Amino acid sequence: MKDIKSDTLTFSASNRDDREMREILGDVYRALVEKGYNPINQIVGYILSEDPTYITNHNGARALIRRIDRDELLNELVRCYLNV
Repeated sequence: MKDIKSDTLTFSASNRDDREMREILGDVYRALVEKGYNPINQIVGYILSEDPTYITNHNGARALIRRIDRDELLNELVRCYLNV
């Protein structure tokens, strides 16, 4: 039997200005609150599906969220959650 070696792939997202990403996410969050949505559920739905209809058009929030690469956003969220 042949020994199969599995290499681990590493993921590297490009560095985006963290402050800009926070500002955009904050603006999207506020727009969702203003429209009466649960912003956490809506943002998570968008991240998981990449379906922009999870985000309201109010105050240009849908266009704003699409300026953030989902992989970069997930990378930053995990990094912040783990404090690394």
